[in-house]
Amino acid sequence: MAVAALALLLAACSPREEPASDGVDPADYQSFFLWSGVRPPDYLAEAETVYLLWGELRADDPDHIVALRRDVPRNPGPDLWLVVRAERLDWGEPAYAQLLAQAERWQAAGNPVVGLCVDFDAATPQLGSYATFLADLRRRLPPGLKLSATGLMDWSAGAADDDLAALAGVLDHVVVQTYQGRETIPGYAQYLPSLRRLELPYRVGLVQGGEWQAPEWLAGDPEFRGYVVFLTGD
Repeated sequence: MAVAALALLLAACSPREEPASDGVDPADYQSFFLWSGVRPPDYLAEAETVYLLWGELRADDPDHIVALRRDVPRNPGPDLWLVVRAERLDWGEPAYAQLLAQAERWQAAGNPVVGLCVDFDAATPQLGSYATFLADLRRRLPPGLKLSATGLMDWSAGAADDDLAALAGVLDHVVVQTYQGRETIPGYAQYLPSLRRLELPYRVGLVQGGEWQAPEWLAGDPEFRGYVVFLTGD
């Protein structure tokens, strides 16, 4: 009887974000990334944090961000990160102005916008150049607005120490993606130990329905800030 009671107590005290090995179920998590073409599920209103893709700066136009989500969200609940996807880093001044104006517009509508998130697949050898771009963007942000970015697992595995340090100097956190497309990257586990090279807070990005098994050390890493589930609408 005592053993059964202890088991129930331990279960009750377990953190909610305990990933299952049989597939990533959004119901087990509290932070989400929503692409523009994915319909918001009802449970998003109960989330703690939502990364919401707003627009994309495309390779053929450095001066204009294409709005992928034209309606201003009306969401007084979860903390919001306004996400912009980028295909190039040599932005023109009109693009910066457009991005900051959109963040102000979201905030004026009552949304708790805590920061901007840049989604750019920087190759590991070019991480230093990406950090320079992010530093310039950060200098443009109004007080109180944070900056984050999505990141690749290869960054912590293969980047130079100086490049990782430069990244840590400008980002509030990075969301490290363990997937590509709609599938978990095969062999993702071999990259995970290198996350401890990151000198900044990080979250682990999981894809809905994908694979995930957390290493034992992860929960104890002082820089680990939990998970972000990238929703696919499945």
